[in-house]
Amino acid sequence: MAEHNEILLKKIQEQGDLVRKLKAEKESTEKYSYINGYTPSRLDFEVYNNLKNVDLKRYSYVKRWWCHMRSFSNSEITQLPFMKPPDAVKLILNSNQNHDQKIKEEVAKLLALKAQLSNDAPPQKFVLKTPKGTRDYNPQQMAIRNSVLQKIISVFKKHGAECIDTPVFELKEVLTGFMPLLSFKIYDLKDQGGEILSLRYDLTVPLARYLAMNKINNLKRYHIAKVYRRDNPAMTRGRYREFYQCDFDIAGQFDPMVPDAECLKVVTEILDSLDIGKYMLKVNHRCLLDGMFEACGVPAEQFRSTCSTIDKLDKSPWEEVRTEMISEKGVTPEAADRIGEYVRLNGSTELVDTLLQDEKLSKSKSAVEGLQGIKLLLEYCELYGIKDKVLFDLSLARGLDYYTGIIYEAVLTEPIKIGGEEQSVGSIAGGGRYDNLVPCVGISVGVERVFSVLEARLAAGELSVRPSEVDVYVASAQKDFLTTRMRICNELWGAGIKAEQPYKKNPKMLNQLQHCEENGIPLAVILGESELKRGLVKIRNIATRQEDEVPREKLVEELKNRISMLHVNVNGL
Repeated sequence: MAEHNEILLKKIQEQGDLVRKLKAEKESTEKYSYINGYTPSRLDFEVYNNLKNVDLKRYSYVKRWWCHMRSFSNSEITQLPFMKPPDAVKLILNSNQNHDQKIKEEVAKLLALKAQLSNDAPPQKFVLKTPKGTRDYNPQQMAIRNSVLQKIISVFKKHGAECIDTPVFELKEVLTGFMPLLSFKIYDLKDQGGEILSLRYDLTVPLARYLAMNKINNLKRYHIAKVYRRDNPAMTRGRYREFYQCDFDIAGQFDPMVPDAECLKVVTEILDSLDIGKYMLKVNHRCLLDGMFEACGVPAEQFRSTCSTIDKLDKSPWEEVRTEMISEKGVTPEAADRIGEYVRLNGSTELVDTLLQDEKLSKSKSAVEGLQGIKLLLEYCELYGIKDKVLFDLSLARGLDYYTGIIYEAVLTEPIKIGGEEQSVGSIAGGGRYDNLVPCVGISVGVERVFSVLEARLAAGELSVRPSEVDVYVASAQKDFLTTRMRICNELWGAGIKAEQPYKKNPKMLNQLQHCEENGIPLAVILGESELKRGLVKIRNIATRQEDEVPREKLVEELKNRISMLHVNVNGL
């Protein structure tokens, strides 16, 4: 029986791998707007012709592509590039069997194999681990996180922001309706009652839904919560599948660049309070980018795909970006070279004035609109005293399609030294205006990267943290003082003093003092038989080891005075 079950378990594993492979092939066909990426090709029309007799009503993700393919004329089709089909598309073209039906059949085989597994099979061995792209947080790490979030929230509140919360999952059609190109990164939930649901990808789309559903025109809000992305994680760089987003947004129609400038001010105050390194705020404008592409000879339908490639300039050299623009996005070499002349420029107001006189850009209404917006933003930044921290950078593109106006990104300008080694962190916050979702501008602080930097400092011994906020430890020097300790703890808690005691009836004195030292508890109340008979208790300063006797009835008053004088930095940050 055991041997039979072992063979069956192996078959189940192999069948499960096959099912996952088939599902991955299906998902890969949903990843882009077109088969080879973000630009249509002859291959799209080959697939289109093969699927003419197929009922596509059940395939909602194909609908937009299908309608778009049908809109092209024969002359336009002949001008589209030839491209090699990816493996998943070959499967669609060459197989006579519906891919979804194939998945169902293989899943049925998998379930049948599981049903054959004997009820008395030995329990399977499993590894205790967190899912890929997620992690646990120990008390020291949580102390760092809570301290960081408290500082950020204090800045948000200083600027009048109100807090909201939304469900961790949304209707899938809401999420994909706002961000169709990102549907392949969204976690879908199993249907539990007629609604197709997905875990939220970010906090921006839930905000847009919240405002539209409740018919709210004006709102200054902050939202700190977990989001989920089906992405390739990079744990050491603070990139997870489950992570916190920390958003500040100003929704409503106001005078140009007034709320936009305040968002930049909020970012500077947060980064100054966190003190994790020197930084710079890069700014650009989507209208300027569109105008630049237009002036360089890029067709309008390629603006967004070209923009997503430009967005890689902070990680890849210009030559790699140029090659991708030409070979994958269909941009001509001449247009790519003209774009290269602009995206390598950065500066301040002087650069804006120079570009307003540029022969090509000055003829583009969109480019002029963007440049005037940047100029006004820089004027307001000077009033807020942050212009020296703002850099107008034409390479900044931010790949998300929903941005319509100003865009910005905060980057650390110097590597962080941790344990003698330099580590590059890169972008630490970003945002912009997205009026197509709702009239709104906002920023998102990359708190996970902040946490990663501070946790690395903690591991290197460059940062000390108190996970507990206890100020007073109630200890006893002799036996049979449990009830007395409990009465004093209750008295201290009633007075608002953070206190704790050992949970043993007769703890050893050395162990009690060691607990205080290890947990950074600054004061200890030590109970002794002779002192209590005289109406006294001892207060011990753990750091200096000085002990003072005080009247029992004045214990609370004395402790409050000492705690106020200690100025203990609870989290060491």
